Formats: sequence, structure tokens, C-alpha cells
Amino acid sequence: METLEFVIYPDGRVKETVTGIVGASCEAVTAAVESALGEVVIHQKSSEYYAQPIQVDSTSRSSVPTRVFDSQW
Repeated sequence: METLEFVIYPDGRVKETVTGIVGASCEAVTAAVESALGEVVIHQKSSEYYAQPIQVDSTSRSSVPTRVFDSQW
């Protein structure tokens, strides 16, 4: 699940934490919010930023052979 968490400090600073978004797409999600808030002082990228999205190939076949048995039980 994608979440954005904001902590607003008494001095007006805002800490934004993004979780659940893999790769650099989190930057597109937060761009409008960061623009509205003002100057960004620091970006700290999480391990999710560097993770590669999982791609499922629907055309791949299982490497386990299929066996069909014809039994006269």
C-alpha cells in the first residue's frame, strides 16, 4: 500500500516520508506537494527507491514438466 506521511514541526519544517512506491516514481507522486510546500532542503532516498519493480511475464512457461497419466484403475 502506498502511503505519504507528513510530520510538521513547530518551526514550520515538514518531513515527508513515502512508503510502498518502488523506484523513482515516488518523485512524480510528491512533486506537486513539494512545490506547494516550498523549498526542499534535503532528499533522503530509501531502499524502496533503489529497488527494481517486479515484472511478471505472462508468456513464460513453468520449467516443471507436465505429466499425463492414463491409468486403468
